Amino acid sequence: MARLALLSTCLAAGGCVLDGASVRDAAKSAGFGPKEVAAPDFVAQSRRGGGDFLPVGESAPPRETRAKSAAGVKALEADLDASRQRNEVKGRDAAKVGGAVKPPAPPKVPPAE
Repeated sequence: MARLALLSTCLAAGGCVLDGASVRDAAKSAGFGPKEVAAPDFVAQSRRGGGDFLPVGESAPPRETRAKSAAGVKALEADLDASRQRNEVKGRDAAKVGGAVKPPAPPKVPPAE
């Protein structure tokens, strides 16, 4: 009992100094705490490999694609505007066709006996 009291006193007194990781790791290795559960197959298959984060203070590697120039941005905007206009025309045509078609009559159900 004396050893247990001494251990709990040391842990309580040192708890403010420690970040808790060593106590957590010791408790986990002793069998206390949650059990590790493997990810289901669909989760493991959907994850990308190499999901490591960069260390603090390290710059990201340079990107392979360069930013568009002002002329490239203008050309892209013009292309997107033209695509939007084509889609709006197709939508109006589809609305005209859809409005001209009458919905089918509901099915006739024989009277209940």
